[in-house]
Amino acid sequence: MSFAEKITSLLARPNQQDPVGPEQPWYLKYGSRLLGIVAAFFAILFGLWNVLSIITLSVSCLVAGIIQMVAGFVVMVLEAPCCFVCIEQVNGIADKVDSKPMYFRAGLYIAMATPPIFMCFGLASLFGSGLIFATGVVYGMMALGKKASAEDMRAAAAQQTYGGNTSAQTTNDRAGIVNNAQPFSFTGAVGTDSNV
Repeated sequence: MSFAEKITSLLARPNQQDPVGPEQPWYLKYGSRLLGIVAAFFAILFGLWNVLSIITLSVSCLVAGIIQMVAGFVVMVLEAPCCFVCIEQVNGIADKVDSKPMYFRAGLYIAMATPPIFMCFGLASLFGSGLIFATGVVYGMMALGKKASAEDMRAAAAQQTYGGNTSAQTTNDRAGIVNNAQPFSFTGAVGTDSNV
């Protein structure tokens, strides 16, 4: 068994049905899960650091640290439910979220990552929640899907008409940008130049 197969077997969940789809490359599929696990670990760690900032009487950092730790716990539950074998409901929750579209997970991670950054802006909240935010961005890019080929994009661009006028065929690329443009007034060319 190679090293890559060991890593993919660790990151794969039992009875996983490949919710991402066949169009996603393997490194993006497993990389997003690994990024989520690392982000959850650091979010919990730096959330604890923000909670310890109660020593400086910063209540907003205390609340931000608690939110960041909860966000790290939720991300860890969704990305690596094998870490919580003693809690029975974790696999059901993770399976339910895995059955949702990718943009749901992306929005959830981004929404959980932003409040600690705004409540207590500092290196600990920026790094801990920033990694969760980055995981959400990666899942959002996966939800968008694969980019079309150059031929498909050229064909789609050739079918579009500019300005909403479908009857007029244009030969110049700039001719159809604004089809109904009228000048405000007509002025001729400037007859004199002061520098001549």
